Amino acid sequence: MSSRTPTIYVVEDVATIAETYKSYLQSDRTPCSVEIFETGSAALSAIDKAAPSVILLDVQLPDMNGLDILRQIKARHVPVEVIVVTSQGSINLAVEAMREGAFDFVVKPCSRDRLRVTVRNALDRRKLSNELAAMEEEYIRDHFAGFIGKSLKMQTVYRIIQSAAPSNATMFVTGESGTGKELCARALHDFSKRAKGPFVTLNCAAIPHDLLESELFGHVKGAFTGASTERKGAALMANGGTLFLDEICEMEPSLQVKMLRFLQDGVVQRVGEDTPRSTDIRIVCATNRDPRAEVSAGRFREDLFYRLHVVPIELPPLRERDDDVLLIARHFLQRFGKEDGKRFSRLSADVEQLFLSYPWPGNVRQLQNVMRNIVVLHDGEAVELDMLPAELRGSADGPPFAEQGAGIASRRQNGAAPAPVLPAANGRGKIMPLDCVIRTTIENAITACNGSIPRAATALKISPSTLYRRIQGWQEDAAAAAGSAGGMLSP
Repeated sequence: MSSRTPTIYVVEDVATIAETYKSYLQSDRTPCSVEIFETGSAALSAIDKAAPSVILLDVQLPDMNGLDILRQIKARHVPVEVIVVTSQGSINLAVEAMREGAFDFVVKPCSRDRLRVTVRNALDRRKLSNELAAMEEEYIRDHFAGFIGKSLKMQTVYRIIQSAAPSNATMFVTGESGTGKELCARALHDFSKRAKGPFVTLNCAAIPHDLLESELFGHVKGAFTGASTERKGAALMANGGTLFLDEICEMEPSLQVKMLRFLQDGVVQRVGEDTPRSTDIRIVCATNRDPRAEVSAGRFREDLFYRLHVVPIELPPLRERDDDVLLIARHFLQRFGKEDGKRFSRLSADVEQLFLSYPWPGNVRQLQNVMRNIVVLHDGEAVELDMLPAELRGSADGPPFAEQGAGIASRRQNGAAPAPVLPAANGRGKIMPLDCVIRTTIENAITACNGSIPRAATALKISPSTLYRRIQGWQEDAAAAAGSAGGMLSP
């Protein structure tokens, strides 16, 4: 961040008051430059040329209302903190200004100390915001290798891909359907030293079990009934590049043995052929199941799991990626709108709120299909609620939310997030710990919404991921408490 002296704009049409503010601020211990503007238009013109750090804005100006200036500043995303100055009789205007994005407000007549403290706080806020923006620009990316998203979980994914891609280590990608596992595999290939080699994909769930071996290792002509031609096989086709084995947990146990031998020796023996062939490939595999659970259930070999599970990457579901859903939706809206010649440029506020609260069981793939549906069937400047597919329009009371809420409620009843034991709050003056108040409020909201986490989040005006994180935290606390109690009771 620049160390230059911060600039403060005083927008006040009464010259004596403006000069008084200037004298207060310039005599403060915090060095600053103060410029005075008597009209809103003059201030806006100056802001267009150079944004100050703080604006001290009077509500009543001769040419325009101060709130209109504030709205224009926020609409233009000007990096500045606005302090609204109002008279004693217009506190309601000050409250409205805070809703519009003002940092704070002061009431005329304003004391020197009150003005200094408020401006100093605004300068500190602006400094921190600038430093955070600089850090985000350097470390936080809103897109990477085909992915779109700036949530912390996606930043972790980006860093793992960038760090692990240059190596030859086997990668194991997990995540729900539609989270981008193949996109992740492609990124690992593109950022590797094998980028100029082939990238071969084999979906173990899309090929009949009796044909998967020949698809993977190849076969010679006449090796089995129907083998009318020779087949090279994915393992040989990927020589010098990357072999992506999608839905690896669908592989039959008998083929898992051969896969393990292939990983150990690096040689392929095609079906019906006696001569083994060497191949140099990197393996990236993926599954939408829990691989450890598959091992515990005996459906996946433990030795093969550890051979493949060298560097794991877990792709988070869309519901746990904070505001990424809006970034992705806008990307698809722009892309599909341009392709189809539609006028769409934004999502309405109601649609944004619904997108943030909807659980997206199909993840990014579902969101992509929804945006394609909207663009194909509608046109306009903004996406409105009545343009959404039925599955989303009825989501406030429909099955998607009810089913998810029932599942979460069931997990909570089974100990995943136990009901809290809260102190009684009877009697005047009884104070409950803040954590208990927060937990009670959240649990009451979930109960009122019939167990629906997304609907409860909408009612509480917070992101669903916030509620999921809190429930997870309660789980971990309960597990730790149970472990501690068990330790104390053990002989």
